[in-house]
Amino acid sequence: MRTRAARLAGVALAVGLSACATSGGAAGGSSSRGSGGGQADVGRPAPEITVDRVSGGTLSLSSLHGKVVLLDVWASWCGPCKQELPMLDAIAGRLHRRGVEVLAVSVDQERENVDKFLAAKGRWALTVAHDPKGAIAETYQPDKMPTSYVIDRQGIIRYVNSGFAPEDAKEIERRLADLAGQP
Repeated sequence: MRTRAARLAGVALAVGLSACATSGGAAGGSSSRGSGGGQADVGRPAPEITVDRVSGGTLSLSSLHGKVVLLDVWASWCGPCKQELPMLDAIAGRLHRRGVEVLAVSVDQERENVDKFLAAKGRWALTVAHDPKGAIAETYQPDKMPTSYVIDRQGIIRYVNSGFAPEDAKEIERRLADLAGQP
């Protein structure tokens, strides 16, 4: 019989291997429902998760209530994720003062792979967390890697971007800025 941890790790790996994709943009973004079905539908409350910050301690999504949140599911081995994360970091730097929090949750099984990826850049403006057990994949059920969820100040999912292409960054930033309002 498989253990729960093994099952969750399998979910995360299956999501990553079958869905690491670059098909973001108009085809990848969703404005009517979540990309992977499950509980992550647009217009519904974002499911609660608690993750381990890479910098130490835990962070629950509910602790960010009152902020506009970009919740990003990524992995160090995913090509589009490697393109996306630096762009999300730039967005985090530009919009932080407007009450926007970018939370990038890695589903890598090995923490050392996350640390190695992060060390290549050095300093990050976004918050990075690690979820080796795949709880975020089980809860949000993204159908591609990476997948980003734009969540409003009341905790409602307003937009899902499945996959990533560089042109997606402008649309993600526009949606975050619109929800954040004036500086």
